[in-house]
Amino acid sequence: MLKNSPSLKVLESRFVCSATNMAQTPPASQPEMAFLGRSNVGKSSFINQLLGRKIAKSSATPGKTQMANFFTTTWQMGDEKIAFGCIDLPGFGYAKVSKSLQEEWGVFLCMLLKKRPSIKLFLHLIDARHLHLSQDQSVQGFLQSFIKPDQQIRCVYTKFDKLTSHAQHTLVQEHPGALVSVLKPSTLKPKFGSLKHLQTTLLAALLGRA
Repeated sequence: MLKNSPSLKVLESRFVCSATNMAQTPPASQPEMAFLGRSNVGKSSFINQLLGRKIAKSSATPGKTQMANFFTTTWQMGDEKIAFGCIDLPGFGYAKVSKSLQEEWGVFLCMLLKKRPSIKLFLHLIDARHLHLSQDQSVQGFLQSFIKPDQQIRCVYTKFDKLTSHAQHTLVQEHPGALVSVLKPSTLKPKFGSLKHLQTTLLAALLGRA
């Protein structure tokens, strides 16, 4: 199992391109994880932390830009080198009038998630302080409506460090095995995980090994 690997190192991470239609997307030549989350959930910070480089940038106007940003990264896991792609989707939940995800994102972004065969892991980032928002429930329903047997959905609870100690324990009790993210990984108590645990768990899910 990947999670038992003695070492992990991010060798390289780089930006590939941005796309506003299917024709602009890069070849689907390696497994990919797609990052989804409400605007201001901390998605860019999370991606930068995961990939070991300040590579993702927050939009100046959250929720407005309807484009997908593609990255590629190579990790060393024990003796194995693993290359995979990442797709950063724009934040949702900023429409002035309440809309469905499909309406807010438009045809391209929804088609990308439904039709791109190389996406093996949908990573849904949820603000740990707001666990039951309708937007997040809608995203779960949307993903479940088309997910294939070789794909997985995982939730990561961001801004875990913003919770009180009691709230942290409550979240983990309600969601056993929850993956959590904090701004400074070194401050996370070991019982709640670590950056390496997060990386190895997501890599295993991406490759269908967990």
